[in-house]
Amino acid sequence: MFDVAPTELLLVIVVALVVIGPKDLPKAMRFVGKWMGKARGMARHFRSGLDTMMREAELEELEKQWRAQNDAIMREFPRIDDANAPAPSPTSAPDTSAPAGTSGQPSDADVDQAAAATPPETHAVPPRDGPLP
Repeated sequence: MFDVAPTELLLVIVVALVVIGPKDLPKAMRFVGKWMGKARGMARHFRSGLDTMMREAELEELEKQWRAQNDAIMREFPRIDDANAPAPSPTSAPDTSAPAGTSGQPSDADVDQAAAATPPETHAVPPRDGPLP
């Protein structure tokens, strides 16, 4: 962090011993130690606050991604018992009054129209509280 060489540290100790004196040096070192502890505690608290904020931001981002994927899956595979889903429209019964000269077989246009009118099948959802089928 501060890159202090051992010789520089020895020089600072000798100067402190000369300036402060051997009698007051333990008090001064205790005072410096207390302030260093407080500074480290504040730095640790600040770092933990930043880590918490980063973790919360990551969780929010993951939650957004999860919701987007969940919505895409729910749009692709809607639930059968969903109350908000539109009810499938009943298909109209085929017209039995065929014009004269037709064989009673539905034409290709009738088959295509009937296929377009039927809703796509959805997957069966197992009961919530009961056993799986």
